[in-house]
Amino acid sequence: MTAASRPPTPDRPIRPDERSGVLHPDNLIRYDARWVAPDPAVEAVVDQYWSVSWALSSGERLDQRIIDLPAITVTVEDGDVPAPLVVTGVQRGAWRRTIHGRGHVFAIRLRPAALTVVGDLDPAAIADAAVPLTETLDPRLHALMRQIARQSTTAARARVADEAIRSRLIERPPTATGLLANAVLDELRARLRSRTGTDLAMQFHVSERTIERALTDTLGHGPKWVSRRVRLQEVALALATKTDDDLSAIAAELGYTDQSHLARDFRAVAGVAPSTYRRDLARLRTG
Repeated sequence: MTAASRPPTPDRPIRPDERSGVLHPDNLIRYDARWVAPDPAVEAVVDQYWSVSWALSSGERLDQRIIDLPAITVTVEDGDVPAPLVVTGVQRGAWRRTIHGRGHVFAIRLRPAALTVVGDLDPAAIADAAVPLTETLDPRLHALMRQIARQSTTAARARVADEAIRSRLIERPPTATGLLANAVLDELRARLRSRTGTDLAMQFHVSERTIERALTDTLGHGPKWVSRRVRLQEVALALATKTDDDLSAIAAELGYTDQSHLARDFRAVAGVAPSTYRRDLARLRTG
């Protein structure tokens, strides 16, 4: 079945009250932000497709920050954007971009096992960076994204991405290390309030060193860092949606030793204290 003949790819809006890491979640509606479901056949490579579109008034500029999932993301971008194709590495701080003018982005959030399947890029080469994806940087990944970019709609781009990635999975299957990293990340996302450590090694029947190496090779960070990052996405959501809960209650719910621990972690990534972030949100919401 060709990309054109398959049923439309299901999508849905990204809601402000769900975990996305977006630090100004009300903007999700303004950007027409949407999750687009990938074909289950590419789940070893694709965590999620998503898209955003915007049309701001002349002179308006929005500083968007996201505590993003530990993942490499590749994007097709149109309009007032840095480049037509972009690859974003795993970020230690919040991802930031100033949005202006008009634009549209179709994104592929990759799984840890993905780069060895769809490209040849070393994750360390793009850590803490978002750079134009050129043929010189990674010919294999560039060719994939150029193929997707030829389509004019989000649905068509998702379908072509499914088709092209399925072909690459046949040519170059994911490694055992990559698949282990996928499984560990899934587990850390599922149990936000649990500690990492020997139980992970026992669960996957490997050594702690093997888990550490799998995540470091694919994401550039070990399980403790990855777990903390995923939990900070939940912190951002709680701060934005549980406006009547004090910080100590949120800290206790999410497994922090105390509210100071939560505040330090949040400030280190978001660049502002939780109390400042909440005041900023309240000011934006009241206009």
